[in-house]
This record gives sequence, C-alpha cells and structure tokens, in this order.
Amino acid sequence: MGFLDNSGDIILDAVLTDTGRMRLAKGDGSFSIAKFALGDDEIDYGLYDKNNPNGSAYYDLTILQTPVLEAFTNNTSVLKSRLVSIERKDILYLPVLEAWAQGDTAKHADGTYVVPVDKSTVDQLTNNGAQSIATGMLNGYQPVNSTHHIQVDQGLDSTELSSAEIIPADLIETQYSVEIDNRLGSLVSFAQGAAPSTPSFVDDDNIALYVMAGTNSPYINTISAEDASSIAGPRGTKFSFKIAASLELRTSTYLFNKLGSTGTAALSNDNGTALAANNWKFIDSTVRLTGISTGYRIDLPVRFVKYTG
Repeated sequence: MGFLDNSGDIILDAVLTDTGRMRLAKGDGSFSIAKFALGDDEIDYGLYDKNNPNGSAYYDLTILQTPVLEAFTNNTSVLKSRLVSIERKDILYLPVLEAWAQGDTAKHADGTYVVPVDKSTVDQLTNNGAQSIATGMLNGYQPVNSTHHIQVDQGLDSTELSSAEIIPADLIETQYSVEIDNRLGSLVSFAQGAAPSTPSFVDDDNIALYVMAGTNSPYINTISAEDASSIAGPRGTKFSFKIAASLELRTSTYLFNKLGSTGTAALSNDNGTALAANNWKFIDSTVRLTGISTGYRIDLPVRFVKYTG
C-alpha cells in the first residue's frame, strides 16, 4: 500500500496480492478481506534532523518529501518493515531479531547456512560419516543426524539495559511466521527425532508459510539471562529450527540447473574433506522469519548444495 498526496487530498493506493486476486477472481462471493498490513520500507528515519537550524517544523521535512513506492502485488517482495501500533509512551527501545551464530548455530565461512541436500553430498563432506559435518552446515538429508541448526534471538539489544531485567510482556514474541521456498526445503524443529513440519499455507509463488506459536514449544523457547545470546539487553524468546531438503533437490539436479550455479572453488569442511571446484552445484535462497506481534523481520541466507562429481 502507499499513501499518495494528490492535490491536497490523501489517496490510499491499495492492491491485492496475487493470492488475493486469485481468490477474488473466483467470483463466488466468498472473497472477504479479513486482515491487512501496512509498511514503510521506503522511509529512512535516519533522515530525521533534530539539529535543523530552521526549527522543529523542518526536523522531518526530508522524510515527508521521500517518494512513496507504488503498491506491489507480489507478497514476497513487500512489507519487510511492518507498521505496528503500541499504545504505551514509555518505550525507549523496541525488540529486534538477531541470529545467534556461535557453536552449533554458526554460519559457514562463506556467510550462509549451507544445506547439503542428499546422502552423497553429506558423505563427501564427512568422509562417509566418519567425521562430523562442518561448522555452518545443516544436514538437509537427515536433519536428525546433526545438532547444527539456526537460532534467532529476540529481545532488546542495548547495553544500557541489563540482560537480567525482565522484558515487558507486550514486547515478547510468542508467535512467529517463517517463509521458505517450498521447492527447496521444509522446516524441521530442533527437537530430537522431529519430522518436517507441514506449512500453514503455500502461495502461488511456491513460498511456504509456517506459523508457530507458544513458548517452550519445539520451535520457540524463552531465553534466560544466563544463556549465551546475541541480545545484549533483556531477552525475550528464541526461535530454533533445522531445514530438510526437498525431495526434488535430493533426487534431481533439475532445479540446480535451472536456478543455481556450479561451484568455482572447493567447499571445505572443518576436518579437511571438501567438494572440489566444479563438482558441486548450489542454489542460494533466503528463509524469512517474522515476529507476528512486533512485525520485526530477519532474512537468513541459505545455500543448498549438491555433489555432482
């Protein structure tokens, strides 16, 4: 959506997403807008100038003059920064989401979470299972065989507040949504022996949406003050998960040929084993995690890898 100033009148420019248009096109009277979201992705609030010599009326002038984007119909491309309403006036810090990248939750040296998709790829990287999988790699073939996972922490990331302080209840995320390309993989909880979860919805762009709720669940847990965390101040919850490669990635190179690239350098393991250059293909993608209460969103880089030598 976008608010456009047209000769003094405020015009609301709203469009339906692709899925909304599809449902409207049914023409059976069932279409009804139950929810909507507002965003301000194009606005840079760092342009607020409280030192403007012309006075307070000019502090936000640059922001107000920022061109507003037209509304997009593709739901995967919009609303990275959702607007939320908070009635309280005593909040100095808003909660954020940050990836905790240490130990079993670390990223690979290339800056992504690497997901070997099948048995031959995992075997190549672990010397037929004799060695552990490398730091930053998630076993996409059999997630249960590795403790490596992705963890995102939520809370107030400020050193001006003690991590021992209790975060206000209305700033704690207890519900998250996760978006992942359904052609590439699915969500698996960190719980031992867990099977891939079923998405709540798969849209017309093949993006699977998972909605998870409740603290102390297979995906969501409370962070204590003693826990190691990327959050410096009061902690809320953490969202932990693994990724299972899709059947198509495990059994075929079609999507790797269509969407991916061939490795130009060796993909190394901590133990010295590696996939030689040109002997592996990869697809770079993103897993998007959003806090439903606060609207804060984080994009996590994921690289699906397949041995082709």
